[in-house]
Amino acid sequence: MFEPVIAPSASLLGLLQRGRGDGQLHALAADRDEAIAAVETCVTNDPRADWQVENRSLYYARLYMELEAPLTGIELHLHSPEDSLDPDEARTGLALAVLGHLAGYGRRDALDLLRAYTATGANWSWALDELALRDTDESLLSLAPAVLARFPADPEGDAELREAVRSAYEPRVWRLWAAHHPRVAAAGEQSPFDLWQRQLSRPGVTPGWSTADVLAWADQGDSPAPDALARRAAAAARCLTAVVRPEDAPLLHDAAGHGPAGARCAALRHLVEQRDPAAAGLIETAAADLDHRVVRASLELLGRMRGPEALAHARRWADPATGGADSALAQAAVRLLADAGEPCDAPLVVAALHQWISLNGVTGAALGSLVDGVGRLHATAAVPALRHVYGEAASSELRGRAAQALAVTDANFAAGPAVECLWDCEESTRELAATHVTTTGDVRVLERLRRLAADPAEEAEVHAAVRGRLTARDR
Repeated sequence: MFEPVIAPSASLLGLLQRGRGDGQLHALAADRDEAIAAVETCVTNDPRADWQVENRSLYYARLYMELEAPLTGIELHLHSPEDSLDPDEARTGLALAVLGHLAGYGRRDALDLLRAYTATGANWSWALDELALRDTDESLLSLAPAVLARFPADPEGDAELREAVRSAYEPRVWRLWAAHHPRVAAAGEQSPFDLWQRQLSRPGVTPGWSTADVLAWADQGDSPAPDALARRAAAAARCLTAVVRPEDAPLLHDAAGHGPAGARCAALRHLVEQRDPAAAGLIETAAADLDHRVVRASLELLGRMRGPEALAHARRWADPATGGADSALAQAAVRLLADAGEPCDAPLVVAALHQWISLNGVTGAALGSLVDGVGRLHATAAVPALRHVYGEAASSELRGRAAQALAVTDANFAAGPAVECLWDCEESTRELAATHVTTTGDVRVLERLRRLAADPAEEAEVHAAVRGRLTARDR
C-alpha cells in the first residue's frame, strides 16, 4: 500500500486529511460543494498511514451529516472495478465505517449501500460487521443466501466459512444465521476445534533444558521473515528465565558479547531483564556491531532498561559532550530519558525533540516518545516545538500525544488548542479537550459540549468528561 499524499496543513483538504478540529470548522464555513469534494476525497482515499491507531470515520460521518452530503462518491468508490482487483480491506474500510456511522444517524441511503455492498463487494465482511450493529434481524436474514453463496459446499469452502465465523468482529449476524442455516451452525461449532488443532500441531523443535541448549536453539530458526530472529530470541530469553543457574553467568556474558546473532540477542535480553550490572556495557558494544539485527535488538533493549544506573549510562550516551549525539545509541538513550528520566533530563529531551524535527520533520516512530517525554517532564521550553507537531502532524495519533503534552506545558492550552480539540477526530483528544477547555469567552465551546453530550455515536469516555464539565458549570 502506498503512503498517502497529504496536502499542506493550511489547506481545507490538509486539515480534513489530518482529522483536525479546524478541518470541521473550516469545512462548515467553506463553499458547500468544495467542502463535500474535500471530504469525499478523504473518505475514498484513506489519508491515514496506520488505520489501526487513527480514527476518522465518525469525524467524516459528522461532516456528511452537517453538509447533508450525498453518497454518490462513496457508492462509485465501493462499486468500482478496482474492488475486485484490490480486495485489501484498507481500500474500502474507511468508507464502510463512515457508512456505518451514517446508518446509525438514521440515513437510509447509507444502510441500503451497506446492504448492497455486503451482497456483492470484496470487503463484504467489514460491511456485514457494520450492519450487525445497526440493521434489523429481518434484513440481516435476507442477506444470508448471498453471503453463504461465497463459500462452496466442499471441504475447502467449509473451512473458509469456519474462518469467517471465527474472525467476525461482530458475531451477532452469525448467531442469527446459525438458527436458520445448519451449515452456519456447524461452522460455529467446529471453529474452536480448528483453533485448538492448529495450536497442538505447531511444527518446530523445542529447546533442551539447559542454558547452552536454549542459546543454541535461538539460532536454529530458518524463517526468512525479517523479524524471525528477534521473535525467536525473545522466546529463548523467556526460556532462559526458567533454566539459568548462577554458575551460567560467564556463559551468558560471553554469548551476549560475542555469540551468534540469535544467542547474543537472547542473552542480552535476559541480562537486561535481570538488571545485570554488565548489561549496559554489553548494550553499548552491541550497538556498534556490524550485524544490523544485533544493533536493532540492542537499541530496543536499551529502551527496556530502568533504574539509576541505566539512567546514568543513558545520560552519558545522550550528552553531546560525552557521547555521540548523532549516533543511534545516543538517540535511543534520549528516548529512554524521555520514558523514564528525571526533571534534570528535560533539556536533553527538548534538544533531541528540536533536532528530530529539524532533521526529519514531524514523522518517525521516535518522535512520539520525545513528545510524550517533554510532557511527562513538564518541559515548558518544548511548547513551540509541540505546537508545530500538533499543527503539522499527518498522524492524528501523534497530534493527540502532542495535545496531551501541551495540556501540561502550555499555559494557553485551555483557551487555545483545547477549543479546536473539541472537534478533533480522536476521541481521546476530544476527551482531553472537554476536561481542560475554558467554558467562558468562546461561545462555540458550550454549544459544542452540549452537542457532544447529546450525540449517541460519541464514546462513553467523552460523554463522561463533557457531562462532568456541564454539570460543574451549572452548579
